[in-house]
Amino acid sequence: MNYVYTDKAPKPIGPYSQAVIIDKLIFVSGQIPIDPNTNSIIRGSFKDSVKQVLNNVIEIIRAAGGDINTIFKMTIYLKDMNKFNEFNEIYGEYLKNHKPARAIIGVSSLPRDADLMIEAIALKKD
Repeated sequence: MNYVYTDKAPKPIGPYSQAVIIDKLIFVSGQIPIDPNTNSIIRGSFKDSVKQVLNNVIEIIRAAGGDINTIFKMTIYLKDMNKFNEFNEIYGEYLKNHKPARAIIGVSSLPRDADLMIEAIALKKD
């Protein structure tokens, strides 16, 4: 097992790794909309929050040796399920024709009172 760390994604806010690699599998810890440059949560629009979280997940996967097209499972936690369609629109812009398996779960709260959190599983490229 190898731990992943990149300065291009937020520092963990607890005793965990940004991701762990086991064999060719990359397990990305849940990411919330934290700007890695300031280590502060994004409090702008929901769209900005979604983009920041997706960027964080992608940067961690890149640091681990994968890319957006090696993601095969994502789990999304939303505080407001009324944002489902808006999330889908932004998500689709990022993933384009790549369609990993995913689950979207409505939750009542998240760390730092974030609007969403995303975790992912990807493959390391050869």
